[in-house]
Amino acid sequence: MTAKDCILERRSIRKFKADPVSHELLAEIVQTASYAPSWKHTQITRYIAVEGALKDRIAKECTSLYPPNGNIIAAAPVLMAITIIKNRSGYERDGSFSTPRGDGWQMYDAGIASQCLCLAAYEKGLGSVILGLFDQKEAESLLQIPEDRELVALIPVGYPDETPVAPRRKPVEELLSYQS
Repeated sequence: MTAKDCILERRSIRKFKADPVSHELLAEIVQTASYAPSWKHTQITRYIAVEGALKDRIAKECTSLYPPNGNIIAAAPVLMAITIIKNRSGYERDGSFSTPRGDGWQMYDAGIASQCLCLAAYEKGLGSVILGLFDQKEAESLLQIPEDRELVALIPVGYPDETPVAPRRKPVEELLSYQS
């Protein structure tokens, strides 16, 4: 499977088989995702694999912003909580910002790492979907996220129980422009 195959074929999966995902496979996927580029190689992304009763609590108690996300989380055998170490990405050693984006760069790093995780999972036969609508404070509390970290995304992962078709894409002419 090529990188292009992964990009063209991976879909957001919202229905999963009940089959468990082994911890060895999750570790392999995170090891691959750890190669995601980051600001000045800060490697701020951290992953928490959530299973069982805690996963079910997050599904019930942290999805009032968009209740269908609770069903997706509940159906997945594992939920990957994507966290970042705050105040590193986009900063200089003296604590000042390197760019006018302030601390916004950390979300860029988390996004790259999340996509790498999803592509690595896809290559291993797993499906995933990146969720951003959830009660962040409640989920951070349930997961006991330390003060120096922030929860940025929840990614249900499991063996797909659906095969969605690719949605229509905008033409390249609309997406790409040239300047000289």
